[in-house]
Amino acid sequence: MSQYFKDYLKKNNFNKHLKKLKKLVKNKTVIVYGTGMLFQFINDNYDLSELNIIGISDMKFSKESEGQESLGYKIIPKSEILKYNPDYVIVASENYIDLIENLELKLFKDTKVKVLPLVKKNIWNIIKIIWESV
Repeated sequence: MSQYFKDYLKKNNFNKHLKKLKKLVKNKTVIVYGTGMLFQFINDNYDLSELNIIGISDMKFSKESEGQESLGYKIIPKSEILKYNPDYVIVASENYIDLIENLELKLFKDTKVKVLPLVKKNIWNIIKIIWESV
């Protein structure tokens, strides 16, 4: 699976997209939402230090896990994201389109928080096919 992510990100110019993303969020605070295989691969293989990530969130994190650490970042439960007043929430999920809509319409509807995808292509269906064939 990691070779797939490597090839996919290279094919879709992820380095170029990440460079643009770093400029866009410069001097802003970021929470990454989605800590699955895609984010883990990117976190292990790319320099995300310029994104000013103040924490990571995922539906799997409970209120009790708040403040603990995962993947080198502070855990922020989804229900507590607004408490941290981020400028951006970057969705690092293969199925980012639905997640962005859900976050924008429900959690961040009346806020200044902007929601962006970490990767610009929706690769969920491709990953699902590969995963099911393993």
